[in-house]
Amino acid sequence: MATTLTDDRALDPVVDHTDNPHHATRWLILGIIGLAQLIVVLDATIVNIALPSAQEALGFSNDNRQWIVTGYALAFGSLLLLGGRLSDLIGRRPMFITGLIGFAAASAVGGAAGSFEMLVGARVAQGVFGALLAPAALSLLTVTFTDAAERAKAFAIFGAIAGGGGAIGLMLGGVLTEYLSWRWCLYVNVPLALLAVVGAALLLKKQPKAETAKGIDIPGTAVVVAGLVSFVYGLASAETNGWTSATTLVCIAVGLALLAVFAVVESRVSDPLLPLHIIWDRTRGAAFLVVAFVGIGLFAVFLFLTYYVSLTLGYSPLKTGFAFVPMILGIMSTATGSAGLVARIGPRIPVFVGMLLAAVGMVFFAQLDVTSTYVANILPGLIITGLGIGLSIAPSFSAATSGVDAEHAGVASASVNTFQQIGGSIGTAVLSAFAATATSDYLVGRAPSEANQALAAVHGYTTVFWWAAGVFAVGAVLCGALFRSGPVAVNPDAAPVAAH
Repeated sequence: MATTLTDDRALDPVVDHTDNPHHATRWLILGIIGLAQLIVVLDATIVNIALPSAQEALGFSNDNRQWIVTGYALAFGSLLLLGGRLSDLIGRRPMFITGLIGFAAASAVGGAAGSFEMLVGARVAQGVFGALLAPAALSLLTVTFTDAAERAKAFAIFGAIAGGGGAIGLMLGGVLTEYLSWRWCLYVNVPLALLAVVGAALLLKKQPKAETAKGIDIPGTAVVVAGLVSFVYGLASAETNGWTSATTLVCIAVGLALLAVFAVVESRVSDPLLPLHIIWDRTRGAAFLVVAFVGIGLFAVFLFLTYYVSLTLGYSPLKTGFAFVPMILGIMSTATGSAGLVARIGPRIPVFVGMLLAAVGMVFFAQLDVTSTYVANILPGLIITGLGIGLSIAPSFSAATSGVDAEHAGVASASVNTFQQIGGSIGTAVLSAFAATATSDYLVGRAPSEANQALAAVHGYTTVFWWAAGVFAVGAVLCGALFRSGPVAVNPDAAPVAAH
């Protein structure tokens, strides 16, 4: 049975926090969780600016370059559900700390890498430990904040970090690459992770494991890991081998088939890795779609706008990174500023408006040409896109984990991260292919002069921005229709959330 949050203070229950050992230190814990999430999110983009320097230092080819990014995505995306289940079975605190320590160690190895193989191995290890860390972080947030109004604020801050972390990664990567070395784009994780470990050891209390937990769903785990690896690998190979290559088609087809098998397995096993009721719930399903659509659209901004300002406008790595500051500020302002509104009216309207704003921002970017300037042509789009993403992502993170019983908080949190990662992977492959096709088509019948090459590149970028605008617009309509009106319903048997 579900009850609905209300803003009628006369009906507010007296909140009992005696069962929550983290209540007194909840805001400090939010700082530790936010730092851990920032480490995971920024590592998806921080190496982008460092790649040219790393390639020159280690001498690997352009074809191999993508695997420094894809290796992280493959390990992270395919193991998130397992990481979430381990968090529920073993405990959120030990998995959170283990993930942080492992991530720091992998980052240190990557920073010291003397070969391409060593660097890719370190990035894969980062993905493995990130898959342990991310679900534990979000589920800790879910069970730490038991007051509805405070939870809305906490998820708003968490959503701002999740949405803006990629842009922060570009900015930090520019600073470190320009003033220190590309290696510091990996080394920087070590002190950040160790700081989070100390905070977690001091603030997080040991909690009993779920009494109903039975074990790990081995068949489901094997099938979903194989399916996600095959699917993401197929998408990644499309950029270099093309959409019609046997590798691309077979890997994508096998991945989709295995994911279908996973759904059948989960409906039949007694203790599933991913209980299907978590996915099929209308509100959570809509929230998962939002983070996937945002993952696709954000890729267009982070990668292709980075290409535009660095290659077309000639910005340095430092200037390129700081060019994204207005978008970060936009995400933070609406993600945190809309928390009270979302608590009162629910996520439906904010998400719909936010995704439409993001679509408008993409339309601004689609007008760029070789003579455009930052202030007149890029800045407005960054601000509008940031405002829209902040308005969409924060309530979706909260809705995706609301009403989930404590036993499944970890796997629900992992599902959010999985959809975001798969969305980003789809964006990487599909939009890169669109850009490559548009660029080559533009050059057909034209002389391969430097001027035409520049025009062709910008045509590829703007084509991607038009597609991203369409993605956000479709997401606005679809998710706006799926979300129920009003505040999110809360299961009284779930991790407690009291109206305030």
